[in-house]
Amino acid sequence: MRLTRGISQALCIVVFLFTASVLSAQTAEQRVRNIVLVHGAWADGSGWKGVYDILVKDGYNVSIVQEPETSFKDDVAATKRVLALQDGPSILVAHSYGGSVITEAGTDPSVVGLVYIAAHMPDAGENEADDGKRFPSDLAKSGAMKKLPDGFTYIDPAQFHEYFAADLPAEQAAFMARSQVFNLGDSFKAVITTAAWRTKPSWMLVAGSDRTINPDLERWYAERAKSHKVEVAGASHCVYISNPKQVAALIEDAALHAR
Repeated sequence: MRLTRGISQALCIVVFLFTASVLSAQTAEQRVRNIVLVHGAWADGSGWKGVYDILVKDGYNVSIVQEPETSFKDDVAATKRVLALQDGPSILVAHSYGGSVITEAGTDPSVVGLVYIAAHMPDAGENEADDGKRFPSDLAKSGAMKKLPDGFTYIDPAQFHEYFAADLPAEQAAFMARSQVFNLGDSFKAVITTAAWRTKPSWMLVAGSDRTINPDLERWYAERAKSHKVEVAGASHCVYISNPKQVAALIEDAALHAR
């Protein structure tokens, strides 16, 4: 009797483990595998390295857009070029100003989910410059953002660490400050024609100590869009560099649940 009961229990365990394995495999197959990463102003795609490494290790096909930052139109076009190279549906991810870019470019039929990392998220008829006035950032009030005679902008290298990357080592922030990509100022005033988040699911990561975009604005964006929201306490605007695990986890959540 005991032997029969033991065999029955063993069979139940085997069946349970087999079923769990099958369900896990099915879940893995159902996830969206293409991830497209878009950087923000004054940066380039190399900042995504930590997030990229995690996602690739976890089996995702990851592409990184290198925006020219010469105009909003050019940046949207650069994003759409990369989307056109994907085989199947994609999750479109952006940091900072890149949020405006994916809000416009994300209307592409291949995009099934949008992830905003400490990013702007304007609606149709809005631009991020005006949205920023709802909750002014420390950077906006500091005067650290400079403009050249030709209209391109940059952050004063002496203040870059303080306002853009406070949770990164000083040496790393100094290199980023000296290698920053100048961004056309008019791009911040580009008006969104159709907001992709209005018809597609979205996720927002709020950087709790962001001084480039006010965290309250990030929260407001997320609430308006009914985004799936997480916060990283103490994180600077460069949360995607300083906290790649949390950022990658949110992206993978989007890939698992977006349809």
